[in-house]
Amino acid sequence: MEYQTMLAWAAPIAVGLAAIGSGLGIGRAVGSAMEAIGRQPEAAAKIQTAMIIGAAFIEALTIYVFIVFIMLNGKIGAH
Repeated sequence: MEYQTMLAWAAPIAVGLAAIGSGLGIGRAVGSAMEAIGRQPEAAAKIQTAMIIGAAFIEALTIYVFIVFIMLNGKIGAH
């Protein structure tokens, strides 16, 4: 199997897995933050700040994978 064929299969799968993982991670982080705010409303500002920073790090994974996908996409058609 040529490397172009492997890239053509692996790159979209990697992007999909990263998106699924990111969605699950953000869902869990936001859900836990909402529970924490419900238990301690006076700490809502600190919890929300930490949640937003954490969500940015989680989303960074998907963005990095997408950038690598775009970079490798040009190599799929090259001979």
